[in-house]
Amino acid sequence: MPFKREQLRYFVTVAEEGQITRAAAKLHVAQPALSQAITQLEAELGIKLFDRQSRGVALTTAGERFYEQARRAVDAIADASRTAQSLARAEMGTIALGFVGVPPGLDSPVLVEGFAHAHPGTDIRYQELPFPSTPTTSWLSEVDAAVCHSPPADPNVWTQRLRLEPRVVLAPKRHPLATRSELTVADVLDETFIGLHPSIDPTWAGFWSLDDHRGGPPSDVTADQAANPQEVLAALSVRSAITTVPAPVAGLIPSILTEMAAIPLKDARPSTITLVGDQDRRNPLVQALAAFAEHATA
Repeated sequence: MPFKREQLRYFVTVAEEGQITRAAAKLHVAQPALSQAITQLEAELGIKLFDRQSRGVALTTAGERFYEQARRAVDAIADASRTAQSLARAEMGTIALGFVGVPPGLDSPVLVEGFAHAHPGTDIRYQELPFPSTPTTSWLSEVDAAVCHSPPADPNVWTQRLRLEPRVVLAPKRHPLATRSELTVADVLDETFIGLHPSIDPTWAGFWSLDDHRGGPPSDVTADQAANPQEVLAALSVRSAITTVPAPVAGLIPSILTEMAAIPLKDARPSTITLVGDQDRRNPLVQALAAFAEHATA
């Protein structure tokens, strides 16, 4: 029995939210309309998908099996739609370029300015992204490519290394370390670090709290769940804690936020700044950007 694409999306959202009310709010549809759509889907399929409970809904055994297929179908439709949007942008001479923290025009000016000179008809539109989560394809879903410290490896993502950058400690000026002109890893391993949101890939998040040197997470982490650079800065402004950032970020932030101090971390492994993108959205303009980056960094 054929069913509408929206019915699948509605079903998957209700299954994941566990409640019609929350799902309706997330989908921006009226609750009665959503309930009716689910009832109609059950009638068309000839199976009961949910058990209605006092505090929400729960998938039946049949619903659980149908959910796995529906989830994949919804993801495939969304991915196809995003690929089509990327191709449409390429036709208009536009690249949606994501970044984390500092815009590429400030962080990677040679790449951006050089590419703009080599491809004068191309319009790069910037979009700030949250810290990387997994899968990386999902994190990149709204852009054609992104520049950041290497995100989690993903077989469906291409990468082009741009450069290595030293890590720098960022701390509020009231912090005891803020008066230091230079630090070593040993100086800061036991410090309190800003806590990041659990949705962020743990390896990527741990890199900024020096887990790669410590062999595990720090013993003291703030209760914050920062998901982007602005939330990290907000936490630093009220905590006696630190984080690490790539050198270009450290060079920019103290000039804007005078209450922050950036202290070189002389023996930490460097950050790998990378150009990344979804394989399915490697359109001709993105290919040109990747080729230019490869040539510029050779």
